[in-house]
Amino acid sequence: MGQKVNPTGFRLGITENWRSRWYAGDNYASQLKCDLEIRKHLEKRLKNCAVSRIEIERAGEKVKVIIVTARPGIVIGKKGADIEKIRKDVEKFVGQKVTVDVLEVKRPELDATLIAKSVAEQLEGRIAFRRAMRKAVQSAQKSGAKGIRIQVAGRLGGAEMCRREWYGEGRIPRHTLRAQIDYGFAIAATQMGSIGVQVWVYHGDVLPGQKPSNPALESSGRPSRKARPRKRPAGERGAK
Repeated sequence: MGQKVNPTGFRLGITENWRSRWYAGDNYASQLKCDLEIRKHLEKRLKNCAVSRIEIERAGEKVKVIIVTARPGIVIGKKGADIEKIRKDVEKFVGQKVTVDVLEVKRPELDATLIAKSVAEQLEGRIAFRRAMRKAVQSAQKSGAKGIRIQVAGRLGGAEMCRREWYGEGRIPRHTLRAQIDYGFAIAATQMGSIGVQVWVYHGDVLPGQKPSNPALESSGRPSRKARPRKRPAGERGAK
């Protein structure tokens, strides 16, 4: 059963939070359908904006939509024009007052969904699947991931028979509930058929009393190239 359980739903309330946060009584089904329509519309509209996930909060008559993306400038648009259009479109689905917030993913190489979408785009561009997986794994390892596993399934390389292959580095304790594992999924629509891409990224354990944090939303802490001190030539080091 371990490989059939969604890692995010498996850890809800422990290391993961709900993507939709609201309470409903008799109208639960209608609000759930509304959330699915909002996500479907925004994912289609923001297909090229590197959207990681869409969170929805409801409090009374107010609805708050949080778009987590690696390209906030494209989502917001010039002087906030695009985000205003998105807000008006979402209000048509909901029928209530909507506020839209944009949250930036500062390290997309640690976000499982963005990694899966990146690999899927490379597969659609006819790049070898092993090369795409290896490159994504190396990038995540350099950024500080404690473990990563990428799995692709389908007609790999245009083969007649579907198969599944995976590549990973580090630890991926998928049955440990306190392990903070980010899970992402994407589909690559190739000429030979659809190829599914699954990604697991392990960020470490969350011990009792600790608050889980998302490393992908945090800055790396490394100084930029402009901020790094310039090395003086050997002849100038001794002179003052």
